[in-house]
Amino acid sequence: MSANTQAAAAEPLLLRQDNGGVATLTLNRSAQFNSLSRALMRDLQAELDGIAADAGVRVVVLAGAGKAFCSGHDLKEMRSDPAKAFQKALFQQCSELMLSLVRMPQPVIARVHGIATAAGCQLVSMCDLAVASDNSRFAVSGVNLGLFCSTPSVGLARNMGRKQAMEMLLTGEFIDAQSALSRGLVNRVVPLAQLDEEIAKLTDSILAKTPVAIKTGKQMFYRQLEMGLEAAYELASETMACNMMAEDAQEGIDAFLAKRKPQWKGR
Repeated sequence: MSANTQAAAAEPLLLRQDNGGVATLTLNRSAQFNSLSRALMRDLQAELDGIAADAGVRVVVLAGAGKAFCSGHDLKEMRSDPAKAFQKALFQQCSELMLSLVRMPQPVIARVHGIATAAGCQLVSMCDLAVASDNSRFAVSGVNLGLFCSTPSVGLARNMGRKQAMEMLLTGEFIDAQSALSRGLVNRVVPLAQLDEEIAKLTDSILAKTPVAIKTGKQMFYRQLEMGLEAAYELASETMACNMMAEDAQEGIDAFLAKRKPQWKGR
């Protein structure tokens, strides 16, 4: 094993930095454009599970080291075992990871630069919010390799119109950051040098709100998406009523009426 290979092997696959209630998780396989190996997905899953149970973390930022956000699955690893059981376990592991982003109480913001392809594009689609640099490019390019991006299609179809999603899935062609913005895949596009500043604006805005409303609202939002209209309103009404019972909701309304700043207690 060469010295460079040994150094790469010693590097953690995932980096974490905490600052004022914001946990930044950075995919750290830059030489592989942060492709999602089983080991990286395992480490990311463990961090997300831990953060979900940590009330001290209010927002999660998901980033990529090096020149790209995430290039998708590790193709060499995918080809290492032709057995269906191996392949199914791999994609189930990835699907559980994607679902964890939705299920955790904290908002998750994708910090996107460079490419986000296949499962990397899926990762962007499953985050609650996404901010992209103007040099970002997005694709679900499995079809170019003879493999329709079925699992990425789940998130893609829930972010943009059906025909726009199908065009990406059927052609495997890249779209630029502005196209991703207009199609609803990302929230904001800024120059690369302003990426962290723009994400800080979002995190600061979220941190200024009571965690009770953020947690309750995120859970309700994703549940109602899968319901019919009547059931969605029933859930929303129940959620609003329960939210009104929270001490922070009462404080927020009282503060608004008194024209003062609310004092959140997290209850």
